[in-house]
Amino acid sequence: MSLPQSRRTHIKQISGAILAPYIASTSWAKSPPSERVRHASFGGSGMAGTDLGQIKTHPNVEMVAVAEIDPNRRRQAQARLRGAKIYSDWREMLDKEGKELDSVNVSTPDHLHASMGMSAMQMGLHVYGQKPLAHDVYEVRRLTEYAKENKIITQMGIQIHSAKEYRTAVKLVHDGVIGKIVEAHSFSSKRWGDENPKPTKKDPIPEGFDWDAWIGPAPYTDYIKGHYHPGQWRKRLDYGTGTFGDMGCHIYDPTFKALGLTYPISLRSEGPKPNKNNWGFDAVIHYTFPGNQYSKNKTLPVTWYDGTAQPPARIINLLEGQKRPSQGSIVVGTKGVMLIPHVGMPKLFPEKKFKDHKMEIVEKMHHWHSFIDAVRGEAPVPSANFDYSGPLTETVLLGGIATRFPKQELIWDATNLSFKDNSKATDLVQKKYRKGWEVKGLG
Repeated sequence: MSLPQSRRTHIKQISGAILAPYIASTSWAKSPPSERVRHASFGGSGMAGTDLGQIKTHPNVEMVAVAEIDPNRRRQAQARLRGAKIYSDWREMLDKEGKELDSVNVSTPDHLHASMGMSAMQMGLHVYGQKPLAHDVYEVRRLTEYAKENKIITQMGIQIHSAKEYRTAVKLVHDGVIGKIVEAHSFSSKRWGDENPKPTKKDPIPEGFDWDAWIGPAPYTDYIKGHYHPGQWRKRLDYGTGTFGDMGCHIYDPTFKALGLTYPISLRSEGPKPNKNNWGFDAVIHYTFPGNQYSKNKTLPVTWYDGTAQPPARIINLLEGQKRPSQGSIVVGTKGVMLIPHVGMPKLFPEKKFKDHKMEIVEKMHHWHSFIDAVRGEAPVPSANFDYSGPLTETVLLGGIATRFPKQELIWDATNLSFKDNSKATDLVQKKYRKGWEVKGLG
């Protein structure tokens, strides 16, 4: 069956085979809207539902359209957003609505983030993109560069970045309360992995569900009920990014911001290797970052743990018998230690030393409204814009690559997006897009 005309047209537009005038002529973002921000969503339920619910509370937002592949979720979106146009194909939504839009949110499975985000930005639209920013390191770098070059307003969906808890933790480090940083440890008890082989069965595609569009640029696979959609895609190598992709962008965030981190110099995985199709469990990933004004030494070690893996006893003992939260970070400085629960106010140790310290609480911000206010030209660039969240996401995704090479030191060349003396690891930085789903500037 041939694709509908709107799909064929948009595939050609985004692949660069035929560039529509409105894409070819757009080399900068649209001017700030004088009245209401006309907004559309990639995704209609799940995390997209949360993003929509928050964005539409802004008094100057008009929800114009939603693209949702799942027919049940389309019905939910229609009931929730009366008056908005509901599409099953995101390319058709951009074709028909793009010229009249100001902004979008990309709140879909990881493997679609880059295609949707880049296609929207090439139309001059501002982008609120869910974490992780994209599925692959190369995609993240291209989104970051394109947004900066074309003055696109961006924000990544790490909403706790704007919460008082994480903002206060950042200020404590920047104010030197725990001294120069020696090391940091971040952890999550989640286990987005699967040790089992891919099932050999093939199930009928549900009526009205566009499975081909759900796959998008990723390698095609047969529909297996409950194996990918909804939610289970996080476990699959080609579609999700594992526990670190799900939670790393959240939990690393206050540490990344507080310690002034950029790109790692090297990394080493000590945990189990993924199997052919699925992410593994219990990752331990050691990163080495260049030192800066916040660190004691010329390099700064930061370690990630997930599942049953946890920091060593010497680090846990710094909490003086307090129970370690299931998710969070421990930052070790020359003057003290800070625990950052996910999500909770930071705690300082030794408790006796800091019992009289008056913690200055940093006021929270509305993560979604900050984006809309910036789109309207009424606020500064959001603090989780792609210039910041791009390097953060790249760091997280590099950890995923490292798990495929257990106990090997990977030397990262951030400038050239490659690993020194490891071509197999470098091959995982960028994927080849499935034919018909290429996007100009990406695959």
